Amino acid sequence: MNKSVKFSLMMAIALMLTACGPKLAMVREHFTVTPEVLESVGGQVDATIDGVIPEKMFPAKAVVTITPVLKFEGGEVEGDPLTLQGEKVKGNDQVIPTKAGGAFKMKPSFEYIPEMQRSELYARISIVKGKKTVNHPEIKLADGVIATEALANAKTATPANAQDKFQRIIQEETQANIMFLIQQSNIRNSELKSEEVKALADAIAAAAKTENKEVAGVKISSYASPDGAVDLNEKLAAQREKSTTNYINRELKKAKTTAEVEADFTAEDWAGFQELLMNSNIQDKDLILRVLSMYSDPERRETEIKNLASAYKALADEILPQLRRSRMTVTVNVIGRSDEEIIQTLFADASKLSIDELLYAATLFNPADRKEAVYREAIKLYPDDYRAYNNLGNLAYAAGKIEEAKDWYEQAYAKEQAPEVCVNLALCAMAENADKAVIEKYLSQAAGAEGYEQAMGLYNIKKGQYAEAAKAYGETASNNAALAQILAKNYTKAKSILDQVDPKDAETYYLMALVGAKTNNKDEVIAGLKQAVTIDPGIKEKVLKDVEFAKYATDQAVLSIVK
Repeated sequence: MNKSVKFSLMMAIALMLTACGPKLAMVREHFTVTPEVLESVGGQVDATIDGVIPEKMFPAKAVVTITPVLKFEGGEVEGDPLTLQGEKVKGNDQVIPTKAGGAFKMKPSFEYIPEMQRSELYARISIVKGKKTVNHPEIKLADGVIATEALANAKTATPANAQDKFQRIIQEETQANIMFLIQQSNIRNSELKSEEVKALADAIAAAAKTENKEVAGVKISSYASPDGAVDLNEKLAAQREKSTTNYINRELKKAKTTAEVEADFTAEDWAGFQELLMNSNIQDKDLILRVLSMYSDPERRETEIKNLASAYKALADEILPQLRRSRMTVTVNVIGRSDEEIIQTLFADASKLSIDELLYAATLFNPADRKEAVYREAIKLYPDDYRAYNNLGNLAYAAGKIEEAKDWYEQAYAKEQAPEVCVNLALCAMAENADKAVIEKYLSQAAGAEGYEQAMGLYNIKKGQYAEAAKAYGETASNNAALAQILAKNYTKAKSILDQVDPKDAETYYLMALVGAKTNNKDEVIAGLKQAVTIDPGIKEKVLKDVEFAKYATDQAVLSIVK
């Protein structure tokens, strides 16, 4: 509206109201708007409007309604109106005295839509006096809308993969104890015939005969009980270790195999003594445990315990014999199929593969269609396992097919409400701008999933909780992570993250230019926009609409890039 037209309208209103006393003739200077440039935060465009009506301006018999209006190309949205009344009007609205004038406050809030990115906030004023209604000229109050948070893009997030549990080598352990008589180190035949020692010998023999097994190693730990002289017990424990090692070597030789044998000994097993005592029903065990805590010298301990005559007899009968032993641990490697064998079996007869082998097989292919074929085979053979459904969803998500991805995730969710499925459904919900209740439902079930923190960061951006978003992303190098730092006003950190993003796309360079605009670095603005436009010429229109770059609207260097 040009100044002459605006002046004519003001004069017309003045003439209409002159005969009725004071005339309301408000101008931009009567309003203060915070922020000066409107911004979308958490999907809402909020403002605070403080208004002042000068003295002798408000008509005593008039009712004035002020409506905030956000105008943009192709439409407008009205905010909640405020009604003021003169001192001679009967009503319940805020009264503005004619003589003194008064102040008022409004807090309009608009739900952000992309069309608002280039918009203007106006005050629309109507004046009712009796049966007459006059529309005051609209007053522009502010520009808008900074919508940087809208750059958050759920579609570029990385969904959580359902991992296979395939292990090329699975280790099996077999343990057995050889018990010795007091002050003896020879292995009795009765010990070699015990069920656990026979099972250990059988494990060695079986590993030697089985094609996909091997004895990885044997660990021997030998002990003496803490009664008697220390030097005697040390010698005794060493002899027990030697006897046990000789037995293991004979078994390895018998099985015609080899393995590393690691052996050690403990002269006086006070740790084992204490553990057995604590789990026993010996009457004076608390007193004995107190002796152990009071004295560290082994001979003093033994002397003090022996002074407890009745207790020592119980120890000699129940505890000490269990400490005269050698513990043997045989570790056998069970070797799974090689990558080549898995692929061969996949093509020959996939039913011979376990679900984890099938899921692992998919990781051996790079083309998405080959991965998809393997996951579909896994679903056919193992329809109740959620993981193949989830990973098929990931392939669709990466291809930008959000609806298809969501369908796969929902099928996976029906099988098992696993954290990774839930985090992926949350990403779909954010990509589709679903209700917060839907997003929060899935996020509440997603804790612990791969990518959970990144999903929370994205959601915090959408809620306008920028500091929490930046914290959630941590050191993640992605466009969304950098955006969180920009919104939190940590531009140095944002720049560092953007430098680490690999590969960089048009959005990465756009954000680099945005950091330049935020920090008044024109060179960074130009460098970032050049790269962004080279990758995606459609960025030009985006720049022209973005209020963040408004200060460069007449800069020829910038215009040469985006025009």
